[in-house]
Amino acid sequence: MKRILSLLALCCLLVPMSNLSAKDVFVNTPKTTLMLSVNEGSTPRIHYYGSRINAGQAQEIYDAMSINYDAYPAFGRNSYDETALSVTHADGNMSTELAVTGSRQEGDLTIISLKDKKYDFYVDLYYKANDKSDVIETWTVIRNGEKKPIRLEQYASGVMTLRQEGAWITHFHGTWGAEAQMTEEPLTAGLKNIVCHDGVRGGMDDRAEVMISLDGKPQENSGRVIGAALCWTGNYKLRLETRGKYRHTLIAGIDDLHTAYTLKPGESFQTPELALTYSEEGKGGVSRAFHRWGRNVKLHNGHGLREILLNSWEGVYMNVNQEVCEQMMDGIKELGGELFVVDDGWFGRKYRRTDDTQGLGDWITDTEKLPNGVPALLKAAEDRGLKFGIWIEPEMTNSKSELFEAHPDWVVAHPTRELSKGRGGTQLVLDMSNPKVQDFVFGIVDNLVKENPKLHYIKWDCNMSMNNYGSSYLTSDKQSHLVVDYHRGLRSTLERIRAKYPDLVIQLCASGGGRVNWGFMPYFDEFWVSDDTDAQQRLFIQWGTSHFFPTMAMAQHVSASPNHQTHRVIPLKFRFDVAMTGRLGMEMKPSDLNDREREYAKKAVAFYKEIRPIVQLGDQYRLLSPYEGNGFCSEMFVSEDKSEAVFFCYKFEHYVDLHTPRWHMAGLDPNATYRLNEFECAEREHYFEGKTFSGKFLMETGLDAYLSRQFSSRVIRLKKI
Repeated sequence: MKRILSLLALCCLLVPMSNLSAKDVFVNTPKTTLMLSVNEGSTPRIHYYGSRINAGQAQEIYDAMSINYDAYPAFGRNSYDETALSVTHADGNMSTELAVTGSRQEGDLTIISLKDKKYDFYVDLYYKANDKSDVIETWTVIRNGEKKPIRLEQYASGVMTLRQEGAWITHFHGTWGAEAQMTEEPLTAGLKNIVCHDGVRGGMDDRAEVMISLDGKPQENSGRVIGAALCWTGNYKLRLETRGKYRHTLIAGIDDLHTAYTLKPGESFQTPELALTYSEEGKGGVSRAFHRWGRNVKLHNGHGLREILLNSWEGVYMNVNQEVCEQMMDGIKELGGELFVVDDGWFGRKYRRTDDTQGLGDWITDTEKLPNGVPALLKAAEDRGLKFGIWIEPEMTNSKSELFEAHPDWVVAHPTRELSKGRGGTQLVLDMSNPKVQDFVFGIVDNLVKENPKLHYIKWDCNMSMNNYGSSYLTSDKQSHLVVDYHRGLRSTLERIRAKYPDLVIQLCASGGGRVNWGFMPYFDEFWVSDDTDAQQRLFIQWGTSHFFPTMAMAQHVSASPNHQTHRVIPLKFRFDVAMTGRLGMEMKPSDLNDREREYAKKAVAFYKEIRPIVQLGDQYRLLSPYEGNGFCSEMFVSEDKSEAVFFCYKFEHYVDLHTPRWHMAGLDPNATYRLNEFECAEREHYFEGKTFSGKFLMETGLDAYLSRQFSSRVIRLKKI
């Protein structure tokens, strides 16, 4: 019970009750319980969230006087704390006082209804849980029942409040080529904001996911941790207010900067989902919960294995043509790959896409490069037994394009302002709040598939921020709707595409990992982790990204050496071993490999096919972090039944007297015996090959698997015997 009383309180979670009058409400997932008290005429209150308890322990929670906080605080009454909701009512009143009026249950949804005590203003709190994971989604629907328009100033998705001294936060930030860099720090008094103001790419800088560790400095596989992820494709704000040393409140939702939203009488607004989980297995437990939830609930085609592909970008950049593409197809076919994707540079008529200054928006084949069009490329792939994919950037245009000449009012901009242009000095963002633009973007995909019915894969890119603020489509009184309506229009378009083409594989890309967010994942099969393909730096980027996203969705490619971004020279084995911890692909011309490298690549691709179900569908355990600063890193993947596993370890720095650590595994069956087989060991010592160890020994005692040089690595496969 001591552990129970120290656990955190979390607001806005599932409440499966039909009568809320003076009731204790328990929400049970397989491993957790949320306890609330809900009284009509008052706001719902949170009393407990943590490991699973039973209803008989309710009195203990009350007697301990541990937690009693408002689940969805509104501005205007006792507003000295951060609030989730702020509204300007029709008569100018800026205060709101919500109270419970009832609830209803619809399948796996429970809705708690709130109403302002004086105004016809309503908020419904939605909670959704799924018995296949411990992740719960919460969001709100806000309704205007007043006789005149109201203005939403703040409209958060959910709130999480906890009492815990010594808590730490793990959050992620970065830039182009260095996404998802992890920061871990104690929670101290004050207000911490994690925000996105990009307008289009919500994951380029800060990420909309955090973990809060309740037992001091975060640990990978032990300790109590809360995970929270806002599922929104646009600008967001995560506010974490700490009062004193122990009270922490997280409020997450759409960013409130320049996004005030007007609701006419009878209109409603639904906020994006906030996904939450609790684990006693450290950060890794939170990650595995999100991974399972993603595969089972959120990610498009979350149970289908992803193919091994070759993308043309770093091989030839925009210099694509029929001959060079067929040469690359021959190369990836020889190596055992399954899919070829032609990247940027295949289109443009008046403004040929020979560089990044022109052609975006003109999705017509460049017949000088491809005389017989895209169908000839697809046929060439099909003749080789390969599937075929193509790159598009449908939300963008260039000022040097036929599209912009015909529809200058379709770009995001205010008509009285000079255009601020992006990539190539000409790139502009199309206004997705405009239904005509939505139809155009849908038509890009629709026309490609109609022309090429066997098209298997699309890479959907996005390489610019919302530099210009303004919309020719939105009326003057709704200009503050732009950032929100852009993404509502985008999601509506993606829903249309998925409804018509559910089997089309679509990769999400945005200058690399600039759009990695769960709000996109129902429409995409995978995402490009980063434009930086350097294997050493990818260890850090992939490590951070994996905290909330499953490896099957993480596109990880083997590229050339020296690397095109860092110019670092790294052995092919190390590059493959790093890329094999996600969806394996290649980003180079296979013909640039020498004979020895080509033979190794064949073996690596064949081996990956064997371990692919474990890596893509198994449980991930991060073991030794590259952020520890000792030049080593390790992780492993374990099948759901614990019968198979794959262990990866890396040495990416080298100094005199830098000793290889003892490798401790995780996630195995302690009572089982496993046989070890190492894939293409580069070390002279193959001591572990064919040896058997108990799961208990491998986790508690571990192995001394020596790594001798910088950029040396091992991959060990384990099978239960």
